[in-house]
Amino acid sequence: MAIRNIREIGEDVLTKKCRMVTEMTPRIKELIEDMLDTMYEANGVGLAAPQVGVLKRIVVIDTTGEDPYILINPRIVETSGEQTGQEACLSVPGKTGQVTRPAYVKAVALDVNMKEFELEGTELLARAICHEIDHLDGQLYVDRVEGPLQDAVIEEEG
Repeated sequence: MAIRNIREIGEDVLTKKCRMVTEMTPRIKELIEDMLDTMYEANGVGLAAPQVGVLKRIVVIDTTGEDPYILINPRIVETSGEQTGQEACLSVPGKTGQVTRPAYVKAVALDVNMKEFELEGTELLARAICHEIDHLDGQLYVDRVEGPLQDAVIEEEG
C-alpha cells in the first residue's frame, strides 16, 4: 500500500477528538493497510488514525512483530493495577517520558469485518492500548508525563 506522513506534536489534528467509524469502506480498508505499513516502516508498536491526519477512531497495534491488532471504535471497559515506565510516540520524535498506566486493560472494539471483539492486555500491550486510544481523544502521552521529557537514546544496529 503506502507509507503516510506521520503528524507531529504541534499539529492541530493531534488535538482533536476522532469520529466513529460506521461502516467498512474501501477507503477505510486502504487507510488501515497504510497505517500498518506506516507503523512498521517507522518501527512503531502502535499508530492511531489522527497520527496520519485522519480523524477516525481507528488504531493499529503490534507489540510482537507477528500479529497486528486492528481496533475500530475501541473503548476501554476494564483496567486494574498500575505500571510506570518509559513511553515514546511516533508523533513526538526523539523524546521519551515516564508515564503511569494500568497494568491490565480490557478493550472492546470492532475488527475489519465490523464484528465486536475483546482485547485484553498486560504490560506493553496494555500501555499501547491506552496510548493509542488517548490519540483518538486528542491526547498525547506528553500530557501524562511525570517529570521532564528526555531525549531518546537510539541503539545502533551492529
